[in-house]
Amino acid sequence: MASIWLDRKKAFTSDPFEAGTTYDTVVAGAGLTGLVTALLLARAGQKVLVVEARYPGAVTTGNTTAKVSLLQGTFLSRLARQYSPQQVQAYVDGNREGQAWLLRYLDEQGVAYQRRDAYTYATSAQGTEKLREEASASTTAGLDVEYVRDAGLPFAVHGAVRLADQAQIHPMQVLDALTADIRSRGGAVVGGVRLRDVTGSSPSAVKTDKGTVRADRVVLATGIPVLDRGLYFAKLQPSRSYAAAVELPEGQDPPPGMYISVEQPTHSLRDVETDGRRLLLVGGHGHHVGRTASEKAHLDGLLDWTRQHFPGAVTTHTWSAQDYLPTNLMPFFGKLPRGRGHIYFGTGYNKWGMTNAVAASLDIAADILGGNLPWAQTIHRRVTSPAGALSAVALNAGVAAKLATGWGPLAAEGLATEGGKVLKRDKERPSATPLADPVPAEGTGAVYRDGTRPVAVSTVDGTTCRLSAVCTHLGGILHWNDSERSWDCPLHGSRFSSDGTLLEGPATRNLPQAGKD
Repeated sequence: MASIWLDRKKAFTSDPFEAGTTYDTVVAGAGLTGLVTALLLARAGQKVLVVEARYPGAVTTGNTTAKVSLLQGTFLSRLARQYSPQQVQAYVDGNREGQAWLLRYLDEQGVAYQRRDAYTYATSAQGTEKLREEASASTTAGLDVEYVRDAGLPFAVHGAVRLADQAQIHPMQVLDALTADIRSRGGAVVGGVRLRDVTGSSPSAVKTDKGTVRADRVVLATGIPVLDRGLYFAKLQPSRSYAAAVELPEGQDPPPGMYISVEQPTHSLRDVETDGRRLLLVGGHGHHVGRTASEKAHLDGLLDWTRQHFPGAVTTHTWSAQDYLPTNLMPFFGKLPRGRGHIYFGTGYNKWGMTNAVAASLDIAADILGGNLPWAQTIHRRVTSPAGALSAVALNAGVAAKLATGWGPLAAEGLATEGGKVLKRDKERPSATPLADPVPAEGTGAVYRDGTRPVAVSTVDGTTCRLSAVCTHLGGILHWNDSERSWDCPLHGSRFSSDGTLLEGPATRNLPQAGKD
């Protein structure tokens, strides 16, 4: 399931990783946040190293819909229900500065992008109420939006909010330019190196799976912080959503703007120019990671909607992406709590990372270099509203429930468990007979009990793998993703390939083979 952005012949060439070297700043993560931050610091003369577990754009940035828009669905009206006008204005100002910096940089580098009007549309009378609320919040925050009846879509809508002159990008072309620019200024971008821990005072020991380097400062640009200080995994909901690129029948062009619906499931639209063709990119149908009976059903639902609204469309690519949604809505960025003042991070962009990522990078770099951004200071002083606090309680209650439902069957089979770990066999309970060692059908996976251990077994491309079914982050029982053929944790969103290789999330270690945990 490679995205249209990642389906290309150009391969990433890593700089060498030199264990024992000291840097001014080490950045973990080579998506948009990490690379923009690294470039800003390299421009200031810092010696910078970027470490990436796989390759630039492997996770969120390479799987985004890549809209660079200040109109973000109905997000501003949701924000305005929880925060003061000053806080909402600060959010818009930060996104405006992030958008301006990115587009100015692309102009300087000669990287193509397209200007498009952005639309939030409604297909129901009830949805129009949300549109008017969003229009009011946007106008209050200084965005020149207008309410329109015709959004240029080939199906009926009840209305739309339009913000003119926004932009869309090819995210991998952006990362290519940033990588080359960092290297031209003496920085290094290294793939295949995963950060594991940061210890000690400045210069800290930055521990990776390939050795240790030292740095005065560390920036975590890993989607969700991979260090648990600050407990951000408990403040963020991991969300998986789906996307497809389709070719429309001859003579039919994609709609002229960038679109997102107010109704659920969400439907997001934009065009993509590739190989002399204009394809339609459709996204949406998201869900909490690891908490659906079938991921494939969500993708199928998106494709069914696309065929219904764009008859004759032929699918060329399908993929999915992971985002992190803060319980209190506002993105988190700046200094990591309990990071001794020299660890920084950015996370929780609410699926609008093309502007929020750059905004976070600008603030992190300004903090490190001694600058000050007024809008960022306003956001840092926010206070979580009662609604945000209740959302956090609900999220973590759901996590506890999933932990219990994952481990509960083990306890029912005569195993005493505590906090996601098997303690010992409960002598007061009968010993259950382990399930027969299964060999799943191609493309499927299952969790079963082998003695005292839960085992995750799957068959992919003819190879059957048996792994520990326990997430290496905080012990959740993994769920088989039938769309991407991966093991997903329903607690905090860590994901692993069928052979146990860590793909993303707050975990920092692969799954061990069954019986070796």
